[in-house]
Amino acid sequence: MSEITPNLEMPYILPSQAQKHVTHNEALQRLDAVTQLVIAARLAHPPVNPGEGACYEIALSPTDEWTGKAGKIAVWQDSAWTFVTPRPGWRAVFAGDARLYIHDGTAFRVYDATAGLERLGVNATADEVNRLAVSADATLLSHAGHGHQLKINKATPGDTASLLFQSGWSGRAEMGLNGTETFAIKTSADGTSWLEALSVDAAGRVHLPQRPIARASTPAGTATPADASESGFATMPLSQGGFALGATVAGGGRSLIVPATGIYLVTLKAEVEPSGAFSLAVKAGTQAVATLRAFSGPSARYAATVTGLAAMTAGDPVTLSHTGSATFTFGEDRTDVLIAML
Repeated sequence: MSEITPNLEMPYILPSQAQKHVTHNEALQRLDAVTQLVIAARLAHPPVNPGEGACYEIALSPTDEWTGKAGKIAVWQDSAWTFVTPRPGWRAVFAGDARLYIHDGTAFRVYDATAGLERLGVNATADEVNRLAVSADATLLSHAGHGHQLKINKATPGDTASLLFQSGWSGRAEMGLNGTETFAIKTSADGTSWLEALSVDAAGRVHLPQRPIARASTPAGTATPADASESGFATMPLSQGGFALGATVAGGGRSLIVPATGIYLVTLKAEVEPSGAFSLAVKAGTQAVATLRAFSGPSARYAATVTGLAAMTAGDPVTLSHTGSATFTFGEDRTDVLIAML
């Protein structure tokens, strides 16, 4: 039978041993040293005035009374050094930084609870997809003296690196590199169907594919609309953001339907031959937005352009309103309207 314990190396009290209290007290001293182990410092030289019960980890190349004891724990007890050999897995707190250290078989190393951590839930449950989960009123990411970056990296251009904003666990907005190398912002009303609201290409150019813009052309031909009549449009050579042709207008063509409420810039271009005072106006609902007027008598045909700015409501029909007497040359690039939401 061994005379010491296998882990703490405390001496056993043997049957025939005299002064058993000495052996018992020696075992208590070792137990007192390594239980709730606090190491004052890692040193290669014994301190001058160690406190009673103070523990030190002996560094490489020790000197004086510690010579040949590298890697051991030195405990100052009863005016003498007691040496204990730490085992792999022993835990200790170093007084200098109040951090937990774990012995790795060679020395005590700082214990990092996050090293190699596969999942972390803060007031939440992490899973295989959301390996970091936080449930809180806010999450603060701050600087350490200078700036701070949040980096989101993807493996290939076809993958996604983005921020997803949800409502009731259903996506409503997403920004980032969504399957391409172009930064984009997408929105959704139901978490299933998505529309790209904005994108920025590698050259820094901003694109707004959902911005309501339309160029609406009148039906081709020459006509003299009746006073106080209305006419519409036949084609949209340019259209995005939901513009559409609506109901038939009595004076010919169809109305142009405003897709979204907002402020619109409207440009009216007309090729006209007046035969007296007249006006041609772009009308949205009941309001005149851009009006072209002339008060002269008969003259040669000419082209004119006028621009207006107006608040429009989704669903408003846009038409052309005629007063007076003039002959118009209708058709694409002759008489048409360019309208864009600001």
